[in-house]
Amino acid sequence: MKKFLLAPGPTPVPEEILRVMSEPMVHHRTPAFKAMVGKTIEGLKYIFQTKNDVLIFSASGTGAMEGAVSNVLNRGEKAIIIRNGKFAERWGEIAEKFEANPIYLDVPWGSAIEPKVVENLLNENRDVKAVYTQLTETSTGVVIPVKELGEIVKKTDALLVIDAISGLGGQKFYMDKWNVDICVSGSQKGLMLPPGHAYAAVSEKAWEKIEKCTQSNYYFDWKVYRKKLAKNTDPFTGSVLHVKGLLKAIEIVKNEGLEKRFERYQNLATACRAAIKALGLELFANPSCDVETAVKVPETVDGLALVKKMRDEYGFTIAGGQAEVKGKIFRIAHMGYIERFDIIAVIAALEMVLKDLGWKFEWGVGLAAAQKILTEM
Repeated sequence: MKKFLLAPGPTPVPEEILRVMSEPMVHHRTPAFKAMVGKTIEGLKYIFQTKNDVLIFSASGTGAMEGAVSNVLNRGEKAIIIRNGKFAERWGEIAEKFEANPIYLDVPWGSAIEPKVVENLLNENRDVKAVYTQLTETSTGVVIPVKELGEIVKKTDALLVIDAISGLGGQKFYMDKWNVDICVSGSQKGLMLPPGHAYAAVSEKAWEKIEKCTQSNYYFDWKVYRKKLAKNTDPFTGSVLHVKGLLKAIEIVKNEGLEKRFERYQNLATACRAAIKALGLELFANPSCDVETAVKVPETVDGLALVKKMRDEYGFTIAGGQAEVKGKIFRIAHMGYIERFDIIAVIAALEMVLKDLGWKFEWGVGLAAAQKILTEM
């Protein structure tokens, strides 16, 4: 049975990237490899839409998240953490581990924060050092009003720190224009690479705070990374294969153009959601992001069985819900190396599974709704 991967990470890897990553190993301290590192840093600046430093780590995205806390917050310092999903909660878990003082803004899962609430909390807590949130919350499919938050936070001494692990390269994002101070991401989603690489773009305002931070770090000491990467070399033994693959991924993104890429994912999202609604199902997130679609599971349908049947009987790996929404939602990715016919195929499989599970609808209505939009791409 042919397998299809439409989960929100890891995502499919293009063949041309896999070919580059299968080439013979090179040494990580050679001039040729250092030149590759320099090119990847410049390419990442384009994808982040920043002129700031970009750091590269051999780690999962969570490693970059940890560094964005441990290099910024001293023990006892306040940080606002917006919690509206499983990965938003991770910011708080890391902050508590490093004995910072998180102030939680809890938002119902599937909803985004009202920027005014953050503004009011910052006015009440002038000693807050950072605001932590997402670009897109992977566990729920919601998009966060980062641009509006940037306008608010820039007027204070606090930093705006964004987790764009699932959103970078697919959801509209402009780091410098939107006044973001730190943005972290990972390789295995919109950037179309295997897991194992993480990135952090860091503003000068953030570096001023990082220089004063007294937390202990070794592997994730960002000051060391900044010094070494300025010379296009990793402080440790970096992932040579990821750098080679990343160069090809950047080439693919640039050839398409970032704005056209954003538009394409918007179209994929629109088509997927048109199909979902035509099938009589409801979206979970409001507002929904462009890199995945989260869908409410009807009460008469077994949500866990739906995801399992999609994978085991039809070959389509999508994602279920996590934590409090386990079994209550399912998620279809349209990020990275996912194209319009992937959406057609997954909707066809979804119709078959829904029929198997007793959901009533007219055959082909989801496909027709998606095809109508996708033919106009």
